[in-house]
Formats: sequence, structure tokens, C-alpha cells
Amino acid sequence: MFPKITFKETKAVDVALLRELYQFAPWARDRSLSDIKTALANSTLVFSAWDRESLVGFARVLSDKVFRATLWDVIVHPDYQKSGIGSKLIESIVQHPALRKVDRFWLNTKQPEFYARFGFVKSGEAMILERKRESVPRGGRR
Repeated sequence: MFPKITFKETKAVDVALLRELYQFAPWARDRSLSDIKTALANSTLVFSAWDRESLVGFARVLSDKVFRATLWDVIVHPDYQKSGIGSKLIESIVQHPALRKVDRFWLNTKQPEFYARFGFVKSGEAMILERKRESVPRGGRR
């Protein structure tokens, strides 16, 4: 469907383009450019999908590269969903050589049926401590 999609593994993602993509995800709409930059720098691995100069897919991983890895911010632009981009991003993560020793991958999702195709199963083991962030102005800058 989109034959010119290019996949990259790099933390060097334009934060302004990523913030634009985040506008399609309710959980990420209010992230500031500064916070996005920090999250990228502190991620273990970062994957992106591009249609020429347009960022159309993204995912990142935090991991100790031995025991655990957590998937974060998996998102595909709505115009590109159901075209295999999300699947390619997840495959790139779970098959990545740096993560080959990892025995447990974690993620939070409202789309469990999508991840089940890759072997993910629901778990009752998770707990979270959620802190309320200070309000970010609509422009996303602090």
C-alpha cells in the first residue's frame, strides 16, 4: 500500500515531527518538545517509519538488554494504519539483536489483539504508580 516506507533505528528523530505524530494519540498530545527530547535520549532503542520526509510510525524501548524490556509510544499515523507499519515496528523490536536475551517484554495497551499476534499475552502482574504531571500549556513548551 505504501511501498516507499523507510524504517530507521535511531534516536535522532526530529522532536517537532514526533510531537506532530503524538497529536494522534490521546496519551501523548500534551508532551512538550523538551520532554520528548529527554525521552528519546534516555530510550534504549528508538524505531521510526518514514514516508519520504513524513514521520508516519514510531516506537521506543527501555531495557536492561538481559531480563526486561518495555515498549513505549507505539504509534502509527491514522492514514497509514493497517498497512503493516505497526507490525514491522514490533517485529523490529522483538527480533532486535540487542534484545535477544530479554525474556520478558512489557507494554501497556488498549489494543491487546494487535500485540497478541506477536506472542504477547495479558498479565495480571503489573502495578503502576501514576503521578499527575503539572499542566503543560497548549503550545507544549515549558
